[in-house]
Amino acid sequence: MAAAFLQFQNVSFTYPSMTRALLVGLKVHFPTGWTGVVGPNGAGKSTLLLLAAGDYQPQEGTILRPGPAIYCAQRTDEPPEALPDFLYAGDREALILRGQLGLGDDWLERWSTLSHGERKRAQIGVALWLDPDVLALDEPTNHIDAGARQLLIQALRRYRGVGLLVSHDRELLDALCDQCLFIDPPSASLRPGGVTAGAEQDAIEQETARRQDDAAKHGVDRLRRETQRRREAADQFAAKTKASKHKKLPANDHDGTNKRNLAKLTGKDAFAGKLAGRIATRAQRAQEQRAQIKIKKTYEMGIWLDSEARSQRAFLCRLPAGEIGLGGERKLRFPELVVGPTDRIALTGANGLGKSTLLRHLLATLDLPPERLVYVPQEITAEESRRILAEVAALPKERLGQIMTIVSRLGSRPQRLIESDEPSPGEIRKILLAKGIAEQPHLIVMDEPTNHMDLPSITCLEEALGDCPCGLLLVSHDLRFLEALATVNWHLEAEGNDSRLVLSLC
Repeated sequence: MAAAFLQFQNVSFTYPSMTRALLVGLKVHFPTGWTGVVGPNGAGKSTLLLLAAGDYQPQEGTILRPGPAIYCAQRTDEPPEALPDFLYAGDREALILRGQLGLGDDWLERWSTLSHGERKRAQIGVALWLDPDVLALDEPTNHIDAGARQLLIQALRRYRGVGLLVSHDRELLDALCDQCLFIDPPSASLRPGGVTAGAEQDAIEQETARRQDDAAKHGVDRLRRETQRRREAADQFAAKTKASKHKKLPANDHDGTNKRNLAKLTGKDAFAGKLAGRIATRAQRAQEQRAQIKIKKTYEMGIWLDSEARSQRAFLCRLPAGEIGLGGERKLRFPELVVGPTDRIALTGANGLGKSTLLRHLLATLDLPPERLVYVPQEITAEESRRILAEVAALPKERLGQIMTIVSRLGSRPQRLIESDEPSPGEIRKILLAKGIAEQPHLIVMDEPTNHMDLPSITCLEEALGDCPCGLLLVSHDLRFLEALATVNWHLEAEGNDSRLVLSLC
């Protein structure tokens, strides 16, 4: 019988284009149940999941698996291979999962018209139905509305294998996880409990480490000062001794002769030098011990947007009342829509009601120069991500530096990002936003802005958009994020088989 755990034994991994390793000598034991995998964008969370599932192989070390493994990627471009079998299966588990996750029998034929939230539910439903021994989920609540999110949590609680969960969703991690692995390349630390408990423990450990480092620094400085004082004293004594050797003493100065002879006999000047050397050795050892104290480097966060970005026009967009087709006979009806130069608009509603469709329709009517609009879509394909990264990397040095400074203040390390073969979904969104901010935009449009973002990056993004002088249009299920930023709500509601847009103040 296979062991009911997943184990990394001295695992090391890096990508060929990187100068630094992502994982070095990782030793970690994953029991049955859910383990959260936490860390900044680009730290290697998705890479660890791919290693766990066997899609990647480590350069060093061994990974022990209890049996078959499945990796559910962040992106949902293509339907899962087993989706047809799952949608038409008549077994009890398939029926329960399809009901829990609200899947339709026609979703395979409608895949291209499904919202990303619906695709994500189908992807996870297939994986749970296949019931692998190891299930690695990468951002499972991306694009999913509040109602579907609770159904998803219930479905994930029924899984009995070894589960790995990468997510920016603090509530999900706390609800499901018995432990969390905090990744900070090239090291990783396993902590008991959900992400909140783990983060609190991490903060305590970092504060302890900073205090130890301060104490060690003071100790090293004290020893170095003492070394210097002893050496100066030894040099002064040696100089006095040398001078006294050349000084002719009176014949009857028996005391002076005795002192000189005593110095020759005891070697006091040599002893002072040796003592200074011993203290210097102690200072070196203290410095080496201080180097063993691990303190996470902190980076400047936050973005300042130039006030010149504000448009002087009365409005950026004015769309007459109308309707849009949603596929088949379904329609989305909306009143007159106006976007002012400083408006902060939240577009909300359940999956499948047409938020992204309305957004695309609205963007097509905008009369703005391309450089004055920042648009960050829900999903960016891997091919498009590589193209965007290559274009940015080829920019003049000064422009590249400006963009990468903004990326750094959104919580990603520019060097690691530029060296990557393919940026993570969270990182490419930061690049698009940073590239647009550098152009002083009149309007920032983000479809699910917190998707794929790590927790510190979400906080920084919220602060950056809160200070921006231009217009904002944010499509999101993250109500806390929207409450902090939006002043107007465009909310989609179901109306029979159709949708209608309702406008209100936040």
